[in-house]
Amino acid sequence: MILIAAADLNNGIGFKNSLLYDIPEDKKFFKEKTIGGTVIMGRKTYESLPVKPLPKRQNIIMTGNNDKIFEDAVSIHSTEELLEFISGIPEDKVFVIGGAEIYSKLLPFCSTAYITRIYSTRSADRFIPDFDTLENWKPVEKSEIKEYNGIRYQFIKYSKKITLDNWKMM
Repeated sequence: MILIAAADLNNGIGFKNSLLYDIPEDKKFFKEKTIGGTVIMGRKTYESLPVKPLPKRQNIIMTGNNDKIFEDAVSIHSTEELLEFISGIPEDKVFVIGGAEIYSKLLPFCSTAYITRIYSTRSADRFIPDFDTLENWKPVEKSEIKEYNGIRYQFIKYSKKITLDNWKMM
């Protein structure tokens, strides 16, 4: 699985069920990476989308409510159920897109992370881990630093070093 997110310097990703920043090139990057793939998100993230489901992608919604059904999306109720459902899908076509609880739950199963690092801070109530300090994660690609409306940002690809412990989890 691939985790994809935009995070500020405090690793904030959202506030009151909205993204912190609206950067057109980040949206384009997200779309280019995920189009034709499978996107996994929590219920709140799904409900916050301006277009539901995300077009040209298989949408999977993780929810603890077993009675919740989403039109044009697959409802999944546990990590075990998710792993079984995606078992036949190539790993590079499965994207974890949020929110914070889903990132936390599925991070152990991810081998790659695309983080749009935003060199700014805003009030946030949702966060992701700091990939620069996570054990076994390292940056493997970085774009040049870009700017939009005074906001500096950079696309960073992180890769997880496979160890015996995390190999056993797979």
